[in-house]
Amino acid sequence: MLISNKVRISSVIEGSWTYFLIDFLTCSVTYALSEYFNIINIPIPALLPTILGTALAFFIGFNNNQAYDRWWEARKIWGGLVNDSRSWARQLLFLKKTTEEIQGEDRNFIEILVRRHIGFVYALNRGLRKSAETDYLNFLSDDDFEYLRHESNKANAVLNLQTRDLNEWYQKGKVDGFQFMQLNQMLINFCDHMGKSERIANTVFPTTYNYYTRVFVWIFIVCSTLVTAESIGVWSIVFGTLIGYVFLTIHKIGVSLLNPFEMLPTGIPLNLISRTIEINLLEMLRDKNIPKQVESVNEEYVL
Repeated sequence: MLISNKVRISSVIEGSWTYFLIDFLTCSVTYALSEYFNIINIPIPALLPTILGTALAFFIGFNNNQAYDRWWEARKIWGGLVNDSRSWARQLLFLKKTTEEIQGEDRNFIEILVRRHIGFVYALNRGLRKSAETDYLNFLSDDDFEYLRHESNKANAVLNLQTRDLNEWYQKGKVDGFQFMQLNQMLINFCDHMGKSERIANTVFPTTYNYYTRVFVWIFIVCSTLVTAESIGVWSIVFGTLIGYVFLTIHKIGVSLLNPFEMLPTGIPLNLISRTIEINLLEMLRDKNIPKQVESVNEEYVL
């Protein structure tokens, strides 16, 4: 996720120089074939690029709106996961009706549930990003690992373990019915966050939108160059390049938001959010080994 309010020129050039180069070459070749080789000698009315440009503006705007909706929904989901994670640990740590601290076996059991939840967050993170990292195992026991070894969805398997142990705790009378319902509702919320995230990650944005948008943009660039060549000559290459660059760059911005869980500067900072949850929950447990927050890349974005 971008965190800087300023945009570096080097970053802009790095992210769009290929578009600019291909755009410039396209306009140059189009002008040369029309003016010097007389290969493209089609009378194109000036109204054509005007209508096509207007239609493209609406089309690209629609694509970008849908892309931003996916990105913003993903951000809200993980923001809700942060809040529910804190509530999960808080409810577990303050179960007692009196102010006395929970000690002994109950304290160990609560720490297991809280640390296991951190493992759930990291497992969900790695699953959404199709990562082979297994750092979530650092928060699970050997028995938990043996259970997860046979499951394809590691995050869902962790929720199964949480539900199993919570039910056993309830049957032992450690929590009353109301407390059990509250804690169980939190597990349901975690499952909802997981399902919504997986829905976004596994739903492919219709490829026809991106494909036809790119095709129409290149047609628009060629038409604009041919039409302006009749009145401004070789300067049509410059204006055609600039106009095409604007449309190509705006379209690319929308495409970069389509998959919010990918390791991109514009994506959702899953590593940052996961580490935030880990730090908050370990501090609530009064753990002494608190990790540092994820650092930004060049003070521009975090992953």
